[in-house]
Amino acid sequence: MGIIKAAVGSIGGTLADQWKDVIKADSMTNATLITRGVQYRKNDKRNSNTKGSDGVITDGSLIHVEENQFMLLTDGGKIIDYSAEPGYFTVNTGTAPSLFNGQADEAIMVAFKRFQFGGISPKAMRVYFVNTQEIRDIPFGTQSPVNYFDNFYNAELSLRANGYYSIRIVNPLLFYAEMAPRDGSPLLIKDLQKLCLSEFLTCFQTAIGQLSVQGERISHISAKTSELARTMAAILDDDWTNRRGFVIESVGINSITYDDESRKLIAMRNQGGMLGDPGVRNGYVQGAAARGIEAAGSNPGGAGMAFMGMNAAMGQGGAFVSAAGETNRQTAERSPAKNTTSWTCPECRTETDGNFCSNCGTKKPSSLFCSECGNKADPGAKFCPNCGSKLT
Repeated sequence: MGIIKAAVGSIGGTLADQWKDVIKADSMTNATLITRGVQYRKNDKRNSNTKGSDGVITDGSLIHVEENQFMLLTDGGKIIDYSAEPGYFTVNTGTAPSLFNGQADEAIMVAFKRFQFGGISPKAMRVYFVNTQEIRDIPFGTQSPVNYFDNFYNAELSLRANGYYSIRIVNPLLFYAEMAPRDGSPLLIKDLQKLCLSEFLTCFQTAIGQLSVQGERISHISAKTSELARTMAAILDDDWTNRRGFVIESVGINSITYDDESRKLIAMRNQGGMLGDPGVRNGYVQGAAARGIEAAGSNPGGAGMAFMGMNAAMGQGGAFVSAAGETNRQTAERSPAKNTTSWTCPECRTETDGNFCSNCGTKKPSSLFCSECGNKADPGAKFCPNCGSKLT
């Protein structure tokens, strides 16, 4: 028993008169994963087959498969034939399974051999449709903070994330066998979400940890969604792809937030980094002084105390600026001084500091003096840097 692809020319406006049943998917939305096949226009007056039993497909019936739909023909709950390509197909119980694979891969054939059932007369044939379109906008959010060690801040931070992800069913036969409701009712993404969310969040934490090991800054995670999706797909390959027949297609992060302790630590480290700049540091002290004067003006009764506090703050600020400036000065002193004995070879233009060029061996030229103004020029110079006269 199986299905035969119907000739396009035989599909006209009188389907109800030409075919015993015309079956198509019942309400296939973006949130639908599996749905039953139902009679098309069963109550239409032009339909000559108005007495057929619901859930029973008679020999010679027509099945309509649309784009991004995978059709399964079952008998007694067992898969007897399928089509992975769109078109019209007639049910013929006297033929072997046709297996219209379309663009499907070999995994579907393997699954069919595992779940097929044939060789006896049909009893309760039904049609199911699996949605092979990308299922988008599945929400997720971390219920508890996720630890993330940030090398930039050299600290263990805690973050929360929320966003959306999408999945795609890549092995409809396996997905139907493992996930379809036994009572034949439709399967929606909300029915799968509780199971998926728990496994997704566990995998999300693992993928986030891998970004930490790679040294990614915590503020750059939102820009790593493609890498997150690939990492999570690899982690979930066994549970989702090999056991259930669907994969993660994409991951989108709406926002990343930090707990209070992490937020304070980030602010403190950022402020410390800014105050390492002398210009920012001086501006900070001047701003503090201005705020002190403003506070004194708005509090006449306590102006004296305000100025005392301001002077103390400025004294501390001055000491801070002085200490920081001294640190910068010492750092500058420790920096290696520029070699003032270096010269440029007039032949190959290589900068060197010996008596001979380290690149071509040319001897260091003696110092030159301008015959016009008497200014001393660097060895190898062709014109006087003072008056522009040509050196000889």
